[in-house]
Amino acid sequence: METDKKRIAIIGAGISGLMACKYTLEKGFNPIVFEARSGIGGVWSQTIESTKLQTPKDFYQFSDFSWPREVKETYPDHTQVLEYLHAYALHFNILPRIKFNSKVTCIDYVTSSTADLHSWDLWGGSGEPFSPWGKWRLTVRNGQNPSASAPTDQVYQVDFVILCMGRYSDLPNIPDFPLNKGPEVFNGKVLHSMDYASMDDDVAADLIKEKRVTVIGFQKSAVDIAAEVANKNGATHPCTLLFKTAHWIVPEYLLPLVFQGLNRFTELMIHKPGEGFFIWLLAMLLSPLLWIFSMSIECYLKYMYPLKKYNMVPTHRFLKQISSCMFTVLPANFYDRIKDGSLFLKKSQSFSFCRNGLIVQGESKPLFSDIVILATGYKSEEKLKNMFSSTLFQKCIAESSAPFYRECIHPQIPQLAILGYADSPAILYSTEMRSKWLAHFLAGNFRLPTISKMEEDVMEWEKCKRRDEKESYRRSCVSTLLQIYCNDQLCKDMGCNSRRKNWFLAELFAAYGPKDYKDLS
Repeated sequence: METDKKRIAIIGAGISGLMACKYTLEKGFNPIVFEARSGIGGVWSQTIESTKLQTPKDFYQFSDFSWPREVKETYPDHTQVLEYLHAYALHFNILPRIKFNSKVTCIDYVTSSTADLHSWDLWGGSGEPFSPWGKWRLTVRNGQNPSASAPTDQVYQVDFVILCMGRYSDLPNIPDFPLNKGPEVFNGKVLHSMDYASMDDDVAADLIKEKRVTVIGFQKSAVDIAAEVANKNGATHPCTLLFKTAHWIVPEYLLPLVFQGLNRFTELMIHKPGEGFFIWLLAMLLSPLLWIFSMSIECYLKYMYPLKKYNMVPTHRFLKQISSCMFTVLPANFYDRIKDGSLFLKKSQSFSFCRNGLIVQGESKPLFSDIVILATGYKSEEKLKNMFSSTLFQKCIAESSAPFYRECIHPQIPQLAILGYADSPAILYSTEMRSKWLAHFLAGNFRLPTISKMEEDVMEWEKCKRRDEKESYRRSCVSTLLQIYCNDQLCKDMGCNSRRKNWFLAELFAAYGPKDYKDLS
């Protein structure tokens, strides 16, 4: 196969797009990266001033490109992360491959085959990455020239597409409200956390200055924005954090302990897809250790922080939150701001807008507000679905409840992979493994199983995860508690040794990280 003649399109220049480009280049391909913004970094290029890593940097680094020595912090801030990504792109000569200000508006699969795609036994008809019967056609909108009367569209035809659009951008999730109870009746300003994060720091500071701000939500963005507003405005103009469900918020110093605990011994306690009787029995016998660990963390957090006082005790187990990829780190001085009156917490199942603020369920008086920031997440699945012009492929995305095969291949969509969509507390680490796996596949080092085998595999994963996580199940979450097990599968596919440690005890009890997979040939 003449790799340099195969055209590979990568959509997005965030961390997953950079790694997809780097590893396909190493395999001799000539990829082209389309980035809608004017720079690399994805969500790191536009974020709030106080944002920093929520993962210890040893678990958030490229396997073959370490953090600079001058970065001493365990949790670098967003500026340091962006500089690190730029250094990576420069070191591996990725920047010349990127077309900036180029937004891919839709992709369409064009095939010369008369056979129905869904009649194929093998992915793409052959189980190979490239098919003689089909190509992808990309419509790309060029917004580089601001003086142009209208954006110009260009069409590209490629042999393979890698979607690297991420989950936390572009299409915000805005709650629905009854008639005359939504933002339209509010005299103040309503915006999504995405819009707030995209502002320059001085513009954002000016927006909230001496304003009564209410932040909706309790995930990472909500907690970080509420803490930032409270720190800037103080008790004279307090911020309110309005949330429906409380989650465990972990202090930074506990995170390394949690990540170090993600080792092979821990994974013996977790049920796995398609496990045999002995593995099932071993997990049953050892699983109480996980319960003890989870309870210990919960008791510690309830002892250290006034969770009960502020109605912040979650109803779910700490371990369930980790396995569902809902991980939030405690911002600096969070409880100090609550104590001094700069930050108020309100828990409610519902709210609506009124002229001067919000009507909170169970309260007789309105919550007076000047600005409401909706940190209510993103419609990542809809964003992914909308990329396809084909209703057939849109239906594949919308109706697929299970995770993708190896977290990046949809069995019914040929010549396409998705990176960075699967969520993980150590997203760079998990995405890099899949970038390496995908590069090996594109280079012809292995073939995919039949479509039916892949669908069977993803359904086994769904069945296993739904059983363990129940209502917290999210198909987009990489199985965090089985990270090494997932990596073993990827290594087996690539024909690499999955045992990366030097001796037995380290293999069993030491944590695995990006550096362990540096030399996957």
